[in-house]
Amino acid sequence: MPELWIPISDISPEGKGFTIDDQALWRKGWEKYAIPLAPGRDLVAEVTVLPQSGSGALVRGTLKGSVMIPCDRCTAEFELTIDETFDAFEQLPDGEGDEAPRMREENGQLQLDLGAILWEEFALALPVKPLCDEACKGMCPECGQDLNRGECGCEKDEGDERLAVFRNLKIK
Repeated sequence: MPELWIPISDISPEGKGFTIDDQALWRKGWEKYAIPLAPGRDLVAEVTVLPQSGSGALVRGTLKGSVMIPCDRCTAEFELTIDETFDAFEQLPDGEGDEAPRMREENGQLQLDLGAILWEEFALALPVKPLCDEACKGMCPECGQDLNRGECGCEKDEGDERLAVFRNLKIK
């Protein structure tokens, strides 16, 4: 995950706001995880970090922008708008089994990995099955024609003729 460590020891209990608009943060993640995305409108995160005395930090924010992503049915690239609001609480590491803690103490200063939090929120904003349109017809499995642009010339398989008597069968 992309890292962006910020010191939070000096942040007052009222919190501090951050604007993260470095597009390299997102590109590093796309490349690392081989996600077929391209930049659309710049992704911008507006984040407020609220330290919680002795227990961790509350991170509240929004993530807005867009990415170009291929449709899962027709493979055409389309613009996916990202407009997410999130709240995350990060606890101080207890030293037991934290493989990749998002908070650490370095040189006597408590730090928070804001990059990991933002990357997770971005990944959660991506749909499991991205579609250019809910009514997307996809591609012909025979010739690969994009059926949104028109019908193809392939013959439709009507199935086994011996079972034709069951096509209009209705079970009550």
